[in-house]
Amino acid sequence: MTEQQRTYVHTIKAEAIEPGHKFLRRGGKHSAEVASTAVVNDDFGTPALVMATLKDGKTVRIAHGSSIRVASSRPGPGPASALALDDLELIPAEEGTPEAVIVDVARAHPKDVDIQRIAARLSRGLNTKSGSNLQDVRDLAHRLFIHAADEESALAVCRLITDLPFDGNFGRWKSIQSALAMAAYINHEAGDTEESERLAKALRAPDEVEEADPLRAKMNAIVLQRQLNEPNLFDKEIHRALAAGDRSSEREWRVERLAVLMYLRTHGGSETLEAAELDRRIANELVSVRALTEQLSER
Repeated sequence: MTEQQRTYVHTIKAEAIEPGHKFLRRGGKHSAEVASTAVVNDDFGTPALVMATLKDGKTVRIAHGSSIRVASSRPGPGPASALALDDLELIPAEEGTPEAVIVDVARAHPKDVDIQRIAARLSRGLNTKSGSNLQDVRDLAHRLFIHAADEESALAVCRLITDLPFDGNFGRWKSIQSALAMAAYINHEAGDTEESERLAKALRAPDEVEEADPLRAKMNAIVLQRQLNEPNLFDKEIHRALAAGDRSSEREWRVERLAVLMYLRTHGGSETLEAAELDRRIANELVSVRALTEQLSER
């Protein structure tokens, strides 16, 4: 696909709207192209509205100074997501299927392009044997819970993979494990300790697999203890992003830190981080990540 056939999504100020831009509608679809714009002042001569006339004849009014997502065939000056024209299109699914769950949660967050993009891929068919599909489910649940603070939808998405058994493939299990940790934490916070414990037991399934090779069993035990007692919480990466003023990078590293903290919490804590301390850190990280998401959305 050539660059001319791609659509770039940007968040811009209303006064920066220009001919060729398209507005993102509910569900991620876009409007007709902007043909022309005009600024309307209030009674005191201060810019109040941006009037955008579309090529289909419709007029759109946007408050001057407000932010809006637009799609364009031209890359903008700031960060953008390069999307194929159908990357945000949700495919209708039969009720009761995993794909229907994905489409429903995506429609509840029409303005979140990341949710729309992941859901659009999964709406074409969820294959639980595919590592990339499992990663998409995990990422969608993370986006819903951590960024959008939608616990109910995040749980619904997690349930699509949390009943999958450990089959010895640690590459695939990583995404399932992350979904189990998140679902267990959400249920614990909601007071459903029975469900939280059930999920925690499922998360610990690989720890209980008997290894025939004594040397490998010993190495696995060493690795597990290191994960629990010497976890990588990405301190260096977060401090580096803070020093550089890179909020986007900081947010992504904090999301990774959250995943580790929730895993540790669901596993039962460790010698270095007890459950109460993990609860405190998780709560603090959620506040930080959601604040960063709000700041980045205002760009």
